[in-house]
Amino acid sequence: MQKSKKTVVIGFVGSTLDQGRKPDRWQRWRPSMSLLMHDDLIIDEMLLLHDKRNTNLFNGLKEDAFEISPDTQLTGVKVNIRDPWDFSDMYGALYDFVKSYDFDTEHHDYLLHITTGTHVAQICWYLLVDAKYLPAKLIQSSPTGKQQPEGEYRIIDLDLSRYAALTQRFEQEKNEHWQKLKANIATQNKGFNQLIQEVEIVATRSDAPILIMGATGVGKSHLAKQIYALKKEKFHLTGRFVDVNCATLLGDSAMSTLFGHNKGAFTGAVSARTGLLKSADAGILFLDEIGELGLDEQAMLLKALEDKSFFPVGADHEVNADFQLIAGTNKDLREEVCAGRFREDLWARLNTWTFFLPSLKDRIEDIAPNVEFELQRFSNTHQRQLRFHSDALVNYLNFAKSKDATWQGNFRDLAASVTRMATLTEGSYIGLKEVNAEIQRLQKIWNVGNQAKEFPILNEILSEDQLDKIDEFDRIQLNGVIEICRQSKSMADAGRKLFAVSRTERQSSNDSDRVKKYLAKFGLNWNDLHP
Repeated sequence: MQKSKKTVVIGFVGSTLDQGRKPDRWQRWRPSMSLLMHDDLIIDEMLLLHDKRNTNLFNGLKEDAFEISPDTQLTGVKVNIRDPWDFSDMYGALYDFVKSYDFDTEHHDYLLHITTGTHVAQICWYLLVDAKYLPAKLIQSSPTGKQQPEGEYRIIDLDLSRYAALTQRFEQEKNEHWQKLKANIATQNKGFNQLIQEVEIVATRSDAPILIMGATGVGKSHLAKQIYALKKEKFHLTGRFVDVNCATLLGDSAMSTLFGHNKGAFTGAVSARTGLLKSADAGILFLDEIGELGLDEQAMLLKALEDKSFFPVGADHEVNADFQLIAGTNKDLREEVCAGRFREDLWARLNTWTFFLPSLKDRIEDIAPNVEFELQRFSNTHQRQLRFHSDALVNYLNFAKSKDATWQGNFRDLAASVTRMATLTEGSYIGLKEVNAEIQRLQKIWNVGNQAKEFPILNEILSEDQLDKIDEFDRIQLNGVIEICRQSKSMADAGRKLFAVSRTERQSSNDSDRVKKYLAKFGLNWNDLHP
């Protein structure tokens, strides 16, 4: 049986009503102590904020709390509030406390104690709750009579409608989250700015699937992680961020990796496996290159999204998992649907929120700030302060913004380029020597990449992302193997042609198996080779 959550109450020390050391204090209502006198309210920890002047008062309350509720832990937190009637001073102090406190919503329920005190403090608490910085419900306490020291309490829903005008004063908080989504890189691209603003709104208001489309290296994975960080900070989710590239899910293992399996479900299943969907429960599952997912896995994923449950491989009972899906792809899924390689119903489910991330060549005004960002990141990591000579930076940026710079890997190419120049620089300035050598290196790299166009068969069968991970040597060999396979009647026939010499040196030859294993190295099977 799952253990229930602990209850934590957060509030202020009542500098006036909580006072008292004489015996008659037990006959009158004291805000902080009253909450500990109710049989139907079990409080595991009470967190009391106080200033330096009320330290002795807190210590006295701690002794009293032990007498009436010895199982409750009383914790004091010192805060510096110069003027409790000053709105900015009060909000600043409470904001600092909330941001520094480690909330554990998985194991604790939080109640915010509202009672006597300044309305300024209460409004500031309300704003912090509404902004999702404080994951707490409100508990309101009040006295009922002189002979009832426990008073009464109620847990209430928060209605902030009358404070809507005040919340506008803290619009800056939203802007800070927006900056996090941009990874604190200034952008001059109007379209990209608008896109990130829309992503920020969707991330904080919707749990529907999000589809991020764009070429390799435009930052799909990075944006997904930033969305998770934003939702996590606002307590919209408590689970993990689970990241998987669907292009790595090969053959029969794909189903087990995603949905898990029972012990003994198939040969080699010596123990049960949870699966990535269950691991993402209450969190975010990021499926990069979702267009590489097989049709059977697509059908199972659609069921999991709609029913929030699915059958692990070999299981008779469903497993529940409630996660938000973020999918990434460098393919046009509309074309994949037309070609029969992607389910139309899954595409419709994913298409609630679709964002197209622009390529680096479409954001040339952002190349300069990204170069500065990558150089600063290198400096911080390696404890080396580096700069560009002005003429070297001009030279590099002129090339980076020119038509000769294809930026095939987008921001990955740019990050790698800056890293190479910084690494090869001897002093503290990157000069023309390093820049000119890097420009030649980039041109050579991109020309090698263009050589893939010499193999139309590979372009037809493999995605751009898959080709990027294959050495030139393997491309040439694989292209030749596929040509022979296409000219052969069967796998065995292809094997006899491909291994005509080596097969004579074997006592027994299984040509089909050799071809099958070779293709599997690249995630291919015989049927993939015949359009």
